[in-house]
Amino acid sequence: MSEQKILLVDDEEELRRSTAQALELSGFSVETFSTADHVLELIGYSFAGVVVSDIRMPGTDGMTLMQKIREIDVEVPVILVTGHGDVQLAVKAMREGAYDFIEKPFTPQMLAGVIRRAMERRSLVLENRVLRAVAGKRDDIEARLPGRTQVMVDLRYRIRAIGASDADTLIVGETGAGKEVVARALHDISARASRPFIAINCAALPANLIESELFGHEAGAFPGAVRPRYGKFEHGRGGTILLDEIGSMPFDLQAKFLRVLQERVISRLGSNDIVPLDVRFIATSKVDLEVEVAAGRFRADLLYRLNVATLHVPALAQRRPDIPLLFLQLVREAAARYGRDEMAVPPEVISDIAQRDWPGNVRELRNAADRFVLGLDGERQLGEVSGLADRVAEFERSVIASALVAHGGSLKPVYESLQISRKTLYEKMQKYGLDKKLLVSE
Repeated sequence: MSEQKILLVDDEEELRRSTAQALELSGFSVETFSTADHVLELIGYSFAGVVVSDIRMPGTDGMTLMQKIREIDVEVPVILVTGHGDVQLAVKAMREGAYDFIEKPFTPQMLAGVIRRAMERRSLVLENRVLRAVAGKRDDIEARLPGRTQVMVDLRYRIRAIGASDADTLIVGETGAGKEVVARALHDISARASRPFIAINCAALPANLIESELFGHEAGAFPGAVRPRYGKFEHGRGGTILLDEIGSMPFDLQAKFLRVLQERVISRLGSNDIVPLDVRFIATSKVDLEVEVAAGRFRADLLYRLNVATLHVPALAQRRPDIPLLFLQLVREAAARYGRDEMAVPPEVISDIAQRDWPGNVRELRNAADRFVLGLDGERQLGEVSGLADRVAEFERSVIASALVAHGGSLKPVYESLQISRKTLYEKMQKYGLDKKLLVSE
């Protein structure tokens, strides 16, 4: 692995020089640039450092530089330095992939702290890449979040990179897309895996008890509080707190949560004592929180600090080629859950599944798999499959059919993914009467 290095980009010579000196005194290796022109020459897939750039510069500005860096490697941490009036621009940058932003004037200690966390993340990313390259096989994350489309490959990659860190994370996606599955995966591959995972549905908490539920209370804090009680935040100490649909959190409570997020301390209702809080926060949202900020329903400062890392969970509409294989996996899981034998899925069912819209995403597809296994849709014809040879043949037929659907009828990725020859694929398609034109809609 190459040497960890900070690439510092700022057109103001005095600020650039003083910042570099302060970072070197903190133990960092720093290379400075007055423009962004030559920075990209040092960025590569194995680059082990961090880029710190002023957001406003003549020529190539910080935003453009960040975008070009992400075209090379999306996991290179880019920290943007902003002026007081650039906060909204910085938020946009974080949404588009910046690691963090820091406002002028800043102390060297503040910048050094952000850089250290970014360096730790980059080290984990590079280490995970090496481990995955050595392993070369399917892991638990892929089993939980299957899919061959690029959006799913990228999602699993980011989960592995972010999961091992303690970075607070915002997960964005449509209802039923699998946001909680992603959150649990982040927890389970972290050092906190043996500690509690506390899921809190912000939309379901009773308004009159929400502070007590989150922060806890002392005896006598309010009518009915006859004994002290831990809140969910305190109960999750050492572990992970999932704030599901954080956009539903009442506006007045958001300010109190911001303090928790920044200072990692809480006070129970009815007490002035400070309780340290060692937790990692993960939040989910099905709505665009920037829109909520613009509408005055969500605090901008909370959004800035909440999404240290952001994961976007794609809807099924964004990964249609994954639907057949995902459905087959959900059928296997449902069969095991209901104590049924493994079931073959007829090609015509797979074709129908692949062509339908799934507004409820994976949740809706899972329900369809359950109905199929339980025979509630009237589509299964399992009586035609009797002996072992028939079952094996029907299973092979369904796998080939689903692969044809998944790859849009293109034969090369089918026989490559199934690890068979082109000749063998043709023979089996003829044997099972599979016509790609009938399986794949034009």
